Amino acid sequence: MRLAVDVGTVRVGVARCDPSGLLATPVETVRRGKGDLDRLAGLVAEHEAMEIVVGLPTSLAGRQGAAAQAAADFAGRIAARVKPVPVRLFDERLTTVTAQQGLRASGVRARRQRDVVDQAAAVVLLQAALDFERSTGRPPGRAVEPPL
Repeated sequence: MRLAVDVGTVRVGVARCDPSGLLATPVETVRRGKGDLDRLAGLVAEHEAMEIVVGLPTSLAGRQGAAAQAAADFAGRIAARVKPVPVRLFDERLTTVTAQQGLRASGVRARRQRDVVDQAAAVVLLQAALDFERSTGRPPGRAVEPPL
């Protein structure tokens, strides 16, 4: 079982996969701020996650800016909180756009999208990571070392 975390400035979308690692599904949206790491750690325990995939927002040109640094910092804090569960950063280019398009196509109105787009983006992220691993035989992204 894996969890994926799509880190935003206001909300964190969370998704999980089935035990066989084939299909990602939404879990919940966690509000950023006080208690967010506790809630995420609780979800890791509740779902008995063996790994967490955190989205790394990278530009289309492959550059990493302030948002990528913020996601990497958050991933480090998660890694410290859930140790020894491994945390990996995985390129999340276009996950939110893909999630919004999918929600629109399924008839979810724009106002309602705000409530679920972070979860949907986490689903897209996790599915991409699972597909990458299945097709290459390599773990997705790069391992995060918790800060000392």
